[in-house]
Amino acid sequence: MKNNVQRRRLLKWIAAAGAAGATGLMRDVLAAGDLPPGLHRLDGTATVNGRPAKSGDKVALGDRVATGPRSQAVIVLKGDAMLVRADTVIEIKGRDGLLTEMVIATGKVLSVFSKKPVAIKAVTASIGIRGTGAYIEVDRAEVYFCLCYGEATIDGPQMQTRTVITTHHEQPLLMTERNGILGAAPGPFRNHSDDELIMLEALMGREPPFMKSAQYPANKY
Repeated sequence: MKNNVQRRRLLKWIAAAGAAGATGLMRDVLAAGDLPPGLHRLDGTATVNGRPAKSGDKVALGDRVATGPRSQAVIVLKGDAMLVRADTVIEIKGRDGLLTEMVIATGKVLSVFSKKPVAIKAVTASIGIRGTGAYIEVDRAEVYFCLCYGEATIDGPQMQTRTVITTHHEQPLLMTERNGILGAAPGPFRNHSDDELIMLEALMGREPPFMKSAQYPANKY
């Protein structure tokens, strides 16, 4: 029953995308949890490798995606999905059809990943993840990182590698570099939600592990 409700909500959400709406094919692939790689929703404007993009366009490994002001995009890859907010620039890299590295030049990205190693580059911070949900904001002053669930390692200039393990947003971090040294301090929870994570995982035919908790949704963000 719960999965059927989630699926209906997801179909309704994607249907609002217009040209990339819930056609018969879209309904079939959603039901199978097997969307083809691409830009599956775009609110506003975006470019792929500098060319204007639209909902339904393909996104491949090696591509550079940039969203415009007051825009938002959902990108699906094999086993991975991401919600890319306004004024964000990312580059996705990989091999054998799988994402292995994501470079976030600027902006805000919420991502869910299948169980494989992925390296995220955010300014001078290096984040290694595997099968997690994560939210990252990058600007000139700092990198905000919330490991929504899973395990990650963080590294950077003259920084001792740090391992973070969470089940439900327990350790948001603010990473700043001073005098050539990258530091990580506790930060607030901000700018992303459980509903967004549920949506992204549903696109992959999965659900976040926190949904299995007896405390959920009492501890919902």
